Amino acid sequence: MKEITIRDEFIKLGQALKLAGLCQDGVEAKMDIQEGLVKVNGETDVRRGRKVYVGDTISYKGEDIRVLGK
Repeated sequence: MKEITIRDEFIKLGQALKLAGLCQDGVEAKMDIQEGLVKVNGETDVRRGRKVYVGDTISYKGEDIRVLGK
């Protein structure tokens, strides 16, 4: 499982995918999120602005990403 660390209370879903290195840019993240290819805590979410918090898990392209805080 990959991990990303955030400094703030939350990170937007599209930004989290870029931070994890799974998307090269915001356009790719937006398209994949809107196509229903991303899950947050096991549920598909099509909002790239979805707030993801410490402890959440993002699933994308067969990888799980856990969100950690500082």
